[in-house]
Amino acid sequence: MSRERVKTLIIGSGPAGYTAAIYASRANLSPVLYQGPQPGGQLTITNDVENFPGYPKGIMGPQMMMELQEQAERFGTDIRTGFVTGVQFNEEGPHVATVNEETEIEADSIIISTGASAKWLGLESETRLNGMGVSACAVCDGFFYRGQDVVVVGAGDSAAEEAHYLSNLAANVHLLVRRDEMRASKIMQERVMKKENITIHWNTETKEVLGKDAVEGVRVFNNKTNEESTIDVTGFFVAIGHKPNTDIFKGQLDMDDAGYLITKPDSTQTNIKGVFAAGDVQDTIYRQAVTAAGTGCMAALEAERYLVELED
Repeated sequence: MSRERVKTLIIGSGPAGYTAAIYASRANLSPVLYQGPQPGGQLTITNDVENFPGYPKGIMGPQMMMELQEQAERFGTDIRTGFVTGVQFNEEGPHVATVNEETEIEADSIIISTGASAKWLGLESETRLNGMGVSACAVCDGFFYRGQDVVVVGAGDSAAEEAHYLSNLAANVHLLVRRDEMRASKIMQERVMKKENITIHWNTETKEVLGKDAVEGVRVFNNKTNEESTIDVTGFFVAIGHKPNTDIFKGQLDMDDAGYLITKPDSTQTNIKGVFAAGDVQDTIYRQAVTAAGTGCMAALEAERYLVELED
């Protein structure tokens, strides 16, 4: 197995990883970035991005990620295809990452930006229409459904928050709950139930998202009666949670019960010196491209300070 030594290793791309790379490159940290299994992150499956500053006319998600990558490369980031399959963090450094079971990278500092993946229902139609009316982020895409009818799937706080948010934009919101009760907190349930344009469908599950090139409706069934029905909507929002991509860090980095990396207050520093976490991998609240980019900047600045102290 080959071995290489670098100053800064960035694991994962997306807004957090590429922003960290831009700042790290400009600070002469000679960063090496491995893009991971989904180069560019979740925005590569997002069509229109209209809420990222600097794009007054909006931009396609994949195009935005290409431009961020080009910007990072312009300043000298070594961007590589590959998947980090294992890590060994050492309190006194250097840290070691294994890439594709073929290469070991020794790094004085590591920035983790592996993101979080939305949980999906697993329907063929859901996958086919992803980005064409199917979404996992109401804040990202809700604007496109002003005055229209939409569906939200889920029963927890996330689903309640998404439904409540969309109710201020959409004409009608249909919340599909597969049991006869919600898991959301009482206050969130009350907010949803007070909204006149939110209809809760109890004991209801999705059978198929309808439409060829865009969402036109949802075929659902009642799991108590097995009765099927169709709801005419143009938007289908899945809000059954996210899974942070942190499996390879278990047992070494502090995480919460859901697997999100825990960083120190007002910092991207993890419990291991020289290891920083940016973006959705440590963000349980906002999960926006702009906040991911912000923490990517923070991680690079903190890595720079750490390396300066290391040399002293």
